Amino acid sequence: MGWMIDSVGHLIARLQKTANQCDPLTPNYLTALRNTLQPGDVLLVEGKGRISGIIKYLTQSTWSHAALYVGPIVGAVTRGEPHVLIEANIDEGVVSAPLSKYLNCQTRICRPVDLSKADCGKVCRYASERIGLGYDFKNVIDLMRYLIPWPLMQRGHRRTIALGSDDASRLICSSLIAQAFDAVRYPILPRITHVESQTVRREIAEMRHPSLYVPGDFDMSPYFMVVKPTLARGFNYKDMHWGDSPPDHAAGYSPSASTSP
Repeated sequence: MGWMIDSVGHLIARLQKTANQCDPLTPNYLTALRNTLQPGDVLLVEGKGRISGIIKYLTQSTWSHAALYVGPIVGAVTRGEPHVLIEANIDEGVVSAPLSKYLNCQTRICRPVDLSKADCGKVCRYASERIGLGYDFKNVIDLMRYLIPWPLMQRGHRRTIALGSDDASRLICSSLIAQAFDAVRYPILPRITHVESQTVRREIAEMRHPSLYVPGDFDMSPYFMVVKPTLARGFNYKDMHWGDSPPDHAAGYSPSASTSP
């Protein structure tokens, strides 16, 4: 059965490669992205491949991929640029990557709120220690089946506790990051149960299985803050250069100052 899943996985990888092109971003945004990211941040990516499109459709989200920013990794360099991301991708499994890999893609930074420095270090180490593990193709296939909005699938949805191969040496991008945060008991989208007694009403949180997470869950999480690079470093709308502004206006021309009495 494993060889069949791997064969399907390699087919998925080929499909993903054929259209994986990203739109170029402005140089100012790229600089702001580099300057804004902090260890522990989750970088969501809008992929353009066919499989990315399927994931975005099924999850009703803009985001098809997620990577964890951990900061420069000693000894991991590509063409002089340090690797700062840990991710699980279809082609290679769990690997490190330079930020330039996604500098031409639409991205979003999701930052865990009030994550302590010590726990942030544990999250980053957890992900880093899994470099070299394989990709869980069965988890991707199971997620697609799990997310298909067919009435006949709903009963199976309710029974689902975990997805994937149940092999600790295989991961997908979102489950890798979910496991890392689970290691320090930091919530993403936990199940909440209300427990009432005669004196108090409490909410009891339960971690969801990491295999059930998708990239968009970090965007939806009430415990992760969306950080926009263009705003994080200071923004003044008066500095914008609009294409439809008259040249004199753009240069600071004032009609009242040049009109004769």
